[in-house]
Amino acid sequence: KSYIKGGPKSMTLKNENNTQTQSAHDDFDWSIDKRNVISYTAAEKQKYDTMYDNSFVSITDGKIFTGHIMSVSKTDVVVSIGYKSDGLVSLNEFKDMAVKVGDEVEVLVVEKEDKQGQLILSRKRAQIEKAWLRILELNQTGEIVIGRITSKTKGGLIVELFGIDTFLPGSQIDVKPVTDYDQFVGKTMEFKVVKINETIRNAVVSHKILIEKDMESQRAEMMGKLEKGQIVEGTVKNITDFGAFLDLGGLDGLLYITDISWGRISHPSELLKIDQKLNVVVLDFNDNKKRISLGLKQLSPHPWDSLDTSIGEGSKVKAKVVNVEDYGGFLEIIPGVEGLVHVSEITWSNTIINSRDFFKLGDLHEVMIAKLNREERKISLSIKRLVPDPWDNIEEKYAVQTRHKGTVKNMTQYGVFIDLEPGIGGMIHVSDLSWLKRFNHPSQYVQVGAEIEAIVTNIDKDNRKIQLGHKQIEEDPWVSLESVFTIGSIHEGTLIKKDDKGGAIIGMPYGLEAYATDRQLQTAQGKALTVDASVEFVITDFDVNERKFHVSHTRVWEQDKRSQKEQEVREHKQDAIDTTKKIKSIQSKIEKSTIGDLSALTDLKKKMQEKENK
Repeated sequence: KSYIKGGPKSMTLKNENNTQTQSAHDDFDWSIDKRNVISYTAAEKQKYDTMYDNSFVSITDGKIFTGHIMSVSKTDVVVSIGYKSDGLVSLNEFKDMAVKVGDEVEVLVVEKEDKQGQLILSRKRAQIEKAWLRILELNQTGEIVIGRITSKTKGGLIVELFGIDTFLPGSQIDVKPVTDYDQFVGKTMEFKVVKINETIRNAVVSHKILIEKDMESQRAEMMGKLEKGQIVEGTVKNITDFGAFLDLGGLDGLLYITDISWGRISHPSELLKIDQKLNVVVLDFNDNKKRISLGLKQLSPHPWDSLDTSIGEGSKVKAKVVNVEDYGGFLEIIPGVEGLVHVSEITWSNTIINSRDFFKLGDLHEVMIAKLNREERKISLSIKRLVPDPWDNIEEKYAVQTRHKGTVKNMTQYGVFIDLEPGIGGMIHVSDLSWLKRFNHPSQYVQVGAEIEAIVTNIDKDNRKIQLGHKQIEEDPWVSLESVFTIGSIHEGTLIKKDDKGGAIIGMPYGLEAYATDRQLQTAQGKALTVDASVEFVITDFDVNERKFHVSHTRVWEQDKRSQKEQEVREHKQDAIDTTKKIKSIQSKIEKSTIGDLSALTDLKKKMQEKENK
C-alpha cells in the first residue's frame, strides 16, 4: 500500500527460518521497487482493508475470550486470544483437564498489561463468570438445576452450582422441619434459584419449592376427590396448643383439640405424637382457602350412647375434675361425659366458696347426680346432697337464745362469720361484739380461726341465715352504769384520739368511751387538751338506749369558778345579815332603855348635870 524510506540504524528482523537477524546497515534503503507494486480495484481495496482491520482484537479487562493453547511450561500455559501478544494462565487452573497444545479454552482477561507488560488471563475466573451469568439466567427463567450439597453452615447448607457456592436455608430444604442437616451433605438434588444478590454475588436456592409444586398438583387432585365424611389416613406433622396438623399425602388438614377425644384434654400431645399415623374423618373443607377440618373422636361411638342406664338422678359416682370456672367445676364421670358442680351445690352453708380454691384439676370427688337429661346430654352434680340438709331441723338444734361455740371463718367490715358446724354458719354484727366498745373493724376484737361463743338471736330458715350475738352472753352493763355516770358527776378520763369532725374520743372508767367536742376540751388556761392527757370530765349527757354519752372538761373548771363566786356571794350575804342583826340588836337595846328603864336615865341625867355645874 505504501513504502517506507529509511529506517533505524539497526533493526531486528525474522528470516525465513524464523530466527532473529539484525541489520548492521545504517543507511539501509527500505524503498520498494515500483515495478513490483500491484494495483487493486476499489472493491478489492475495501475487502482487504476489512480483512486487515478484523485481524486486530480489541480486549478489555473482565472480558471472556476463546483462545488456543500455544505452549505449556512447568508453571504456566501460554494462550493466544488473537491479541498482539499471547497471555499466561497458571497451570493450577487446568487440574480438571489434560492440557494439550492447540486445544481451545475459554479465559477471562485479568489484566491487559501487568508491570512486565504481560497479558494475564484466567480460566477459573472465566468459568466463575460464566457460571454466575448462568445462575442469573436461571433466576429469570425459573429453570430447575441440579446441584451438589458440599457442606453445612449456620442456618442451612452450601450447594455448589457450576462451581459457585450458593446458600440453601434450613427452611427451604423440605416442607417438614429439618433438624439434622448432616444427612444431606454430599447429596445431589434438584434446586431452584429463588434469590439473587448481585452486589456480593450471592444466590439463594430452594428444594422445598419444588416439593410444594408437586404437592400442589397432588393437592388439587385430592381436593377433587375429597368428600365430607370420608375417612382418610394422615400423619401428624405438627402439634400446637389448639390442635394438630396432619399430612394427608400432599394435603394438610387440621385436627382441632376438641375433635381429638370425647373426653376433655388440656393439650393434644397427651394423645398424639409427631409422625404418628391416624385414620381421621373429613368434617369440612373449603375449596378456596384449601382448609380441611378433621375429626378423630367421630370414628368412635359417643360416650353418652354407652352411658350405663343404671345411672340416674340420685346416683352416687366418683368423678374427676377436668375444668374449673368461677361458677363451679366440671367433673368427668366417664371420658366424654361430664357434669357441672355449681358453687351452690358444694356445701349447705351460705358461706361464699371460691370454686378455684375448692376444685383442683385431676382431683377425684364423690358426687351425686342431681339432674340428668340424656336427650340434651346434660348433667348437674352435687356434693352437698351426699349428706342430709342440716337446715331441716335448724330451729331445734339452734333455737333462739341458745348458746353455741363456733370458729371464725371469715370477716368483713360489718361483721364476723362463724362456722357452728359443717354447712351451718351464722354472723355476728360488729355492733354485737361488745356492750361497751365500738369497733371500726371486727379484727380489732377477734381474728380468723379463733373460737368464739355466741347466742342465737334470730333464724331465717328460708334464706338459710342465722343471726348471732356475742355481747348478749353478758348482762347489759349500761343499765347499771347509768347510776354511776350521772349527769353532772365528775370522773377521771383520758383523751384517746381526735377525729376529723371536731371532737375526740375520751376513755372513761370501766372501759367506756365518751365523746367530747373541741369546745369542751379547753383548759382553764385557754389551751386545748392533747392526746393521752388525763384530766377530769363532767358528764353532760348519758343515753342508755343509744349506748353513748358526752363529757366536758371545760365545764369542770367553769363549775369551779361558779362555785367560788357563789361562795363569795353567800359570804357577802351572810356578812350583811350579821351586820343587820347587830344593828337590830343595838336598836332593840336602845328602845328597851328608852321605854323600860326611864328612872335610870333620869338619875344618869341628874349626875351629868351635877358634874356640869361643878
